[in-house]
Amino acid sequence: MDFSAIRKVRDVEVAGQRVLMRVDFNVPLKNGVITDDTRIRAALPTIKDVLARGGRLVLMSHLGRPKDKPEPAYSLEPVAARLAEILDVGEVTLTDSCVGDGARRVVLDLRDGQVAMLENVRFHAGETKNDEKFSRELASLGEIYVNDAFGTAHRAHASTHGVTRFLHTKAAGQLLEKEVEALGRLLGKVERPYVAVLGGAKVSDKISIIENLMSRVDVLVIGGAMANTFVKAAGGSVGKSLVEDDRLPLARDLMARAEERKVKILLPKDAVVADGPDATETAIVASNAVPAGRMSLDIGPASIAEFRDILSRAGTVFWNGPMGMFEKKPFAEGTLSVAKAIAGSAAFSVVGGGDSVAAVTEAKLEHGFDHVSTGGGASLEFLEGKILPGIEALLP
Repeated sequence: MDFSAIRKVRDVEVAGQRVLMRVDFNVPLKNGVITDDTRIRAALPTIKDVLARGGRLVLMSHLGRPKDKPEPAYSLEPVAARLAEILDVGEVTLTDSCVGDGARRVVLDLRDGQVAMLENVRFHAGETKNDEKFSRELASLGEIYVNDAFGTAHRAHASTHGVTRFLHTKAAGQLLEKEVEALGRLLGKVERPYVAVLGGAKVSDKISIIENLMSRVDVLVIGGAMANTFVKAAGGSVGKSLVEDDRLPLARDLMARAEERKVKILLPKDAVVADGPDATETAIVASNAVPAGRMSLDIGPASIAEFRDILSRAGTVFWNGPMGMFEKKPFAEGTLSVAKAIAGSAAFSVVGGGDSVAAVTEAKLEHGFDHVSTGGGASLEFLEGKILPGIEALLP
């Protein structure tokens, strides 16, 4: 897809216009308090630009997974309050619903340089169903549509797709533009060696991206629980570690295809094992010789050293998925070591996926990466070569 054909928000005259902007403010909450406002801050460049140029900004987002009806736990109220605090604008008015007379009154009262936020769009069943009537109601609240929510661009929902049918002027926000530019580089001509680091729990979640990257990368580093499936497929013993037994033939096929293409698949040499995720007593064993009653829960020191060496010599790196159960302290070292190795390398580096990004943020290594993607599923689908509905909808 030719992204250059899509209009950019900086090229749109917004003064005096109601700008309906889709953002991704699906932030983590604990007892109604935002624990990480990264996604809010990621949208600030576009928000500030529109407001500075006299636009009347109407923000819309989802939060959590409410069951197609209002649920107080998923209200955007704390998000609106946090945005007002960051922007230092006094108040960001939150509508009682994302459509209807109340929302319309708030939106029509906006003046140049002011901002309002619609209540959670997933409080309505029409959002995820990409319902035409609901899309039209949302569109009636704006004169210009801007999508700056890359994290939801892989969903054909009303606020990311359907709404564009009813607004003539549509554009990409700065965050969306930045995401496509960075991820697009990974699909084009890159500095070699090109290393993809994939982790997480399941091979089945990563089949398409493994297949697509196999024709592009020089080295495929595999960690996390998904490595167990490859280790077992190669004849190793993995104890009671998480394994997708139904994917063993697929893992063998992927390894055979990688060998044909001269792509090196690097599996962990050793593992940190324990009786279970909550155990505090651990041991280091060969990854293909895990004792019967134990689980592989992180990569071991020999694997860390080998992965670090490969990454130090890389020209381009894409990372998605943790190396182990990093949310548990005894099993965090592998993931944090990979994060540090990538951040310390001279490679063009991109990290995508909630857990990987969380590890990077936790270690305060964001500035060591060329791009930290705000979209987990969206970044994977983009790199699988899929056309994302939220981006396609912006085409003229």
